[in-house]
Amino acid sequence: MKSLRPILEKRVAVGMCSMYPAAGIIERIGGEWDWVWIDTQHGQHDYRSVLDCVRACDIVGVSAIVRVPGHDYGDIGRALDTHAAGVMVPMVNSAEEARQAVMAAKFAPLGGRSYGGRRPIDLGGRAYSHTANEDTLLIAQIETGEAVENVDEIAAVPGVDALFYGPDDRATELGMPMDAARKPDTFIDDYRRVAAAVQEHGKFVGTPAASPEQIQLVVRLGFRLLICTGDVPLLASGSTAARKTAGTAVEE
Repeated sequence: MKSLRPILEKRVAVGMCSMYPAAGIIERIGGEWDWVWIDTQHGQHDYRSVLDCVRACDIVGVSAIVRVPGHDYGDIGRALDTHAAGVMVPMVNSAEEARQAVMAAKFAPLGGRSYGGRRPIDLGGRAYSHTANEDTLLIAQIETGEAVENVDEIAAVPGVDALFYGPDDRATELGMPMDAARKPDTFIDDYRRVAAAVQEHGKFVGTPAASPEQIQLVVRLGFRLLICTGDVPLLASGSTAARKTAGTAVEE
């Protein structure tokens, strides 16, 4: 397991999202990134594919962060027992929900994570828990107006290492069409509020950012944990470009 914390302490970490249960994709291109976001909330992963993808991240030397489906104690612990570098918990709307996530993700005395992960013990020995709270990241997603209102209290919870702003659910909440283009600064007020909270409490902050303009904007605000692409857009755009090239050649 490659911890993501040392990278974030020095610079911006750019990552890709894995939604398809295909570890071979990570073996082929994962090494070009700092981290891989393995999405079990909206992606097609099950436990076996998560385990395989975490192993693939280890092979290519990048950090694996698993987004769990929800707030379930068992899901969070099981994701960390793959020896991932951290977990991302969606829809954290309050300090109390953040504390519940800490209880599942961090060992005592900080939390109440259950000891005994097979892969961490196999690779690191029984003492893996001694440094696990520092080595692994708990990332709370800020995705609603309620979460933005409570962001300072969420960021203040001991054991929450980072916040990750999710624009799509925020857009849905605000009634924005999901297929409409957005300007880089569409959520600038939320960006500033979330960034201020993490700066106040010494945490990290991230968000998806694909265009150069949006990347530059959020980095200026202090965001360090970025998702810049994923297997879905890379596959789709590559296929579209190849089909266009082939079609042009056939017609000539």
